[in-house]
Amino acid sequence: MKPPVIFINFKAYKSATGENALKMARKFEKIARKFRISVVLCVQNVDLYRVSQAVAIPVFAQHADNIEYGAHTGYVLPEALKQNGAYGTLLNHAEHQISDESLKSSIERAKQAGLFTLVCANTPGKAGKILKYNPDFVAVEPPELIGGDISVSKAKPEVIKKAVKIAGQKKLIVGAGIKTGEDVKIAVKFGAAGVLVASGVVQAQNPQKALIDLAKGLL
Repeated sequence: MKPPVIFINFKAYKSATGENALKMARKFEKIARKFRISVVLCVQNVDLYRVSQAVAIPVFAQHADNIEYGAHTGYVLPEALKQNGAYGTLLNHAEHQISDESLKSSIERAKQAGLFTLVCANTPGKAGKILKYNPDFVAVEPPELIGGDISVSKAKPEVIKKAVKIAGQKKLIVGAGIKTGEDVKIAVKFGAAGVLVASGVVQAQNPQKALIDLAKGLL
């Protein structure tokens, strides 16, 4: 997982669930190999095993809880994710935020289980606070731009510049509205270690073509 990295969040889209997730993952893996880029797939936890067994590129869970082995019904045990093929986990996404206290312990538990962590923050300031918990990557995503038509690269490039100063070039991932190779190129130019994308690729009319466009932004 060498930066720059393209993290693709499958969310719970129909086009990226179950057998569809498997098909999409295999196609994305081919593109990653063809362009020799780092691509990480963030799939639903229920699809983790089937996808991780089918592809050689890293697969992340979409969430992990701060629990240990024991009587915990309905929670996500980090060790279970690891044993089912997870390379890492996404934490604190805008659609699944947790308290700072829970986030800190969730990062610690993920690391204990041998998982990499990509933690989301809605502002550079929040990213700075999260960095104290020692995540592997922190993704800054202005919530108002998530799933929109305008990327953070074009609408708020100052957010990237500020976040780079706080997080550094090795840990900062940029998200929200990233859809084109130009968006990726701008983010990396300003110092980001990669991008976090979702609907712009997964919900695209042609997901493979969309990922190829993003990949070209890294060349």
